[in-house]
Parts: sequence; C-alpha cells; structure tokens
Amino acid sequence: MAMSSIAWIAAVSAAGVLAASPSLAQSGGQPAASGQPPATQPAAGTQAAAPSKPAGAPVRNLPARFAGRAGMYYKSVWGIDSLNVRWVESGEMIRFTWRVLDPAKAAVLNDKKLQPSLIDPKAGVSLVVPVMEKVGQLRQSAPPEAGRSYWMTFSNKGRPVRRGDRVNVEIGPFHAENLVVD
Repeated sequence: MAMSSIAWIAAVSAAGVLAASPSLAQSGGQPAASGQPPATQPAAGTQAAAPSKPAGAPVRNLPARFAGRAGMYYKSVWGIDSLNVRWVESGEMIRFTWRVLDPAKAAVLNDKKLQPSLIDPKAGVSLVVPVMEKVGQLRQSAPPEAGRSYWMTFSNKGRPVRRGDRVNVEIGPFHAENLVVD
C-alpha cells in the first residue's frame, strides 16, 4: 500500500520537529513536564553524543621547524638550536631567535660587523635590521653565553612577509634556510 504524498510530508515534518527540538529528542519524543529538565540519559540502544569542542581559532598543521638533520647541522656547525622566526608588532617586525649551545661557534650570529638579512623568496624581499636613533640596531650583540637565547628584529614595513611564509636568514657565513614564519 503506497503512502499518500500528504501523509508522507506529515510524517517527515513530524520527524524533523522531533529532531530539531532538543527537549523532545532527548526525552525520546515525549515533551518534558513543566518545570522538569529533559532526560539526559540516551535511549536504550543509542550512544550519547560526544561533547563538542568550543569554537576557537582553527589549528594549522605546520611541518616541524626543521628536520632532524638540519637541527643536528645547526647544533654541530653553528652551536645553536631552537631557531624561530615570528611575526610580531602586528606584522611590522619579524623576530628571529635562537638559543646558544656553544658560544665559540655561535659568535658569528652576534657579530656587530656583519649585516644580517631576512630573505623571503616568495615575496621577493630582503629585510634588514633597523637602526633606531637612540637605541641603535634592534639586535643583541653581546658575546654569546651557553644556554641563553638571543634575538634580532627585522623591519617588515608594508608587511610583505606573512605568517606561514618560508624565509632564509643570512648573517655573514651563517645561512638558515626554509624557516617558517609563526
């Protein structure tokens, strides 16, 4: 026996109302008594819904800062680790940081005579460390000490370098390639 189109629409509408109404759906299709909360136990043979995560910033999956061999290279040749490039000051500056393991090998990174540059091949720019009137260069140039972190800041006027870009940092003979801007 075929169901008439009107009866079919009525059945679908009733099912939609039950599914859309939390108090009806949770109590198995029966309206909650006035003043009482709806049942929280799932009906027999059904699973409870997993709690939902609060909405927040989407998670970006970025590759590791550098592969194992690159990390070993920076440790053994330059005496540093924990290289990081970060977008700061609303993108007007890019900060490059590193941690010193061997001060003798890492001395070239703090050498005031060498002009550092941050190169973004995708944007086609080379950023420099700005010199402020009363402060001087925005970089640390004290002799490195083992276990300490150091930084330098590059001017990103006009924001050509964006988060997620891969950049290269060059300081004299030191070259760090394919660092991801956080």
